[in-house]
Amino acid sequence: MDWSKLKHLGLYQLTMDIIVMIRVCKMFRQGLRGFREYQIIETAHRKHPIFSFWDKRKQGRITFDTMDFVAEEGHFPPKAMHIAQKLPSWRTESEIQTLCNLLQVLDSYRNYSEPLQLLLARVMRFERFGRRRVIVKKGQRGNSFYFIYLGTVAVTEDDDGSSAFLDTHPILLHKGDCFGELGVLTPSLRRATVVCMEETELLVVDREDFLANKLDQEFQKDAQHRFEFFRKMDLFESLSDEKLWKLVTLGKVEKFSYGQLISKDFVESSSIMFVSKGSCEVLRLIDLRTSPFYYKWIWQHLELIDNRPLKTHLNEPSPVERFKEFQIKSYPVQDFSFLKLKHLQNSWEPKGTGFSRRINTSGNTLPKMLGPKIKSRNPHSLECSMISTKYGDLPEEAAVGAYIKIHTVEEGETVGLHQILLPENEHDMRPLILVSLGAEMIRVRKEKFCELIDSEVTEKLSRFKVNYPSDEDLCRKFLQQSSWDSFRKDLLRLLVKPRQRPPFTPIRPKKKGIYSPKSLILDLCSFNKETKPCHTVFVAPQKYLLPLRIVEAITAPRYKIQELLPQYKNAGVLV
Repeated sequence: MDWSKLKHLGLYQLTMDIIVMIRVCKMFRQGLRGFREYQIIETAHRKHPIFSFWDKRKQGRITFDTMDFVAEEGHFPPKAMHIAQKLPSWRTESEIQTLCNLLQVLDSYRNYSEPLQLLLARVMRFERFGRRRVIVKKGQRGNSFYFIYLGTVAVTEDDDGSSAFLDTHPILLHKGDCFGELGVLTPSLRRATVVCMEETELLVVDREDFLANKLDQEFQKDAQHRFEFFRKMDLFESLSDEKLWKLVTLGKVEKFSYGQLISKDFVESSSIMFVSKGSCEVLRLIDLRTSPFYYKWIWQHLELIDNRPLKTHLNEPSPVERFKEFQIKSYPVQDFSFLKLKHLQNSWEPKGTGFSRRINTSGNTLPKMLGPKIKSRNPHSLECSMISTKYGDLPEEAAVGAYIKIHTVEEGETVGLHQILLPENEHDMRPLILVSLGAEMIRVRKEKFCELIDSEVTEKLSRFKVNYPSDEDLCRKFLQQSSWDSFRKDLLRLLVKPRQRPPFTPIRPKKKGIYSPKSLILDLCSFNKETKPCHTVFVAPQKYLLPLRIVEAITAPRYKIQELLPQYKNAGVLV
C-alpha cells in the first residue's frame, strides 16, 4: 500500500514537472519572438544543388553550392550566419571566401579593395536589432562600425533617437550602406545617434579585431592612394598636406560597374565626385515634342508617305517661280480672290449678264499687288490620333523622348564643380544623368569641400566652366544622327551585294517579357498601318517628365537611294 502511494506520488510529480516545462517553453518562445535570428526552413529538394565551372584567370574550377543560399527572402543566409558567429581565428579560408562572395550584394563592402574585403570577412560578426533600438549613441566612444544587410536606420542629433520617428524627412541609411567607420580608425567620440527604424540585420566589425588583424594598415594604404590622387590634381596644387589628408578622410570611395547609374540628377546633388579610375558619361533626357526643329522634321518626313515625287535638280523651279513662292509664303495666309469676283459681279450686273460660270482665279489673273490665291494647307492624310503642341498638331505616337550623350568625364576630372561658385540665378537647373563606364568615384560633400579650399583653389574654380549644349542643339544632333544612320544602312545595302543564301539561324522559342530592340525604335512608316507591332515600351521616370516613351532611333520614310544616286542602279556596283 505504501509502495503504491509512493508510485502515484512520483507519477504526479513527473506530470507536474512536464506541465511546468511546457509553460516555461511557451513563455521562452514568446519572449524570443521579436529577437529570433532566423526561422528554421526545411531545405528544398533539388536535383543538382552543386555545379562548377572553369575559371581561366585563376586556372582552377570554381564550385557553387546553391544550398548555401537557402534562406528567407532578403535575410542573411543561415550558413553565412554560422560562419559569422565563429571567432576570427576559427574561420577557414574557404569560409572567409564564401562570406566574401555573399557580401558582394552590399555596395559599401564592394567599394573596398579585394585584400581588404577578405580581411573584413574574417573579423565581422552578425547582429540583429529590433525597431527603436539605438545602435550608436552620440557622445560615446566608437568601438565598432557597421554594414547594413537588411532594414533601415536613421541618423539623428539627439541622444535616444526619438526625433527620427517624429521628423517627416529623417536621414535614412538602407541596405548596402555602412556607418561608424571613423570611430574605429580614430579614437573619437560619436557625432550622431543611429537608431533602427525597423527590424535590422547588421554585420559588425569591432575595434579589437580590427587592430588585431592589421586592418588599419590596409585602410592606410587605400588612404595613401587617394592622397596621391588628390596631390596630382592641378586644382589642389596649393593645398597643404594637412588639408589634403582631411579631404581624404571626408571622401567616400564608390565603385560602379559598366552601365550602372551613378546619379539621376547630379546638378541637385549635395556632393562633388572625383573620377579616380575609369570614366563616366553625362546624359540628358530630352522631350522631343518641345522642340520646333523636331516638329518640322517629323512633318517633312511624313510628307513622303503620300509617295510625292522627288524634287531633284532636274525639275527644280526657276528663280522667278521660287521668288513668287517666297512672296506667297512670306505674305499673310489670306484669300483675296473674292475682291476680284465681287468687282466682276458688279460690272456685269448693269449689262444683265448672269453670274453663273466658274471664274478662273489663277495667280496670273489677279492684281499684282494682291498676288495669287493662297490655298490653305490641306490636312494630312494620316489616320492617327493627334496631340496639340505649341508648334501645331503632332501624331501621338511621335511624342517621344530620348537619352542623349552630352559629355564624357575621364579619369582625374570632377563632376559637380562647374557651378559651385556661380550665383543661384545663373545655375543651369536642367537635370543631368551620370552613368558609369566602369568608374571608381570619390564623393565629398559640397559644404565640407568649401570649408577646406583656399583662395588659389577658389580662383581656379572661377575659371573652371563647362557649357553644356542647349536642348534644341541636342535635338538637332539626335535627328541628324538618326538620318545619317538610315542613309548609311541604305548605302551599305546598295553597295554590298546581298548573299544568295541567308546564313543558318537556329529557331529559338520566344520567351515572354524579353527585351526587344525594336521597342526602342520609332517607326514613322507604321502610323497609317492598322496592325502595328506590339513591343514593350520604356517610359521615362515621372519625376522629371510626364509619362513618355523612350527611343534610341527614329526610322522615317525616305526616298530610295537609287533616286538620290541614279548612277547606282544595282546592288553591289562598287564591290
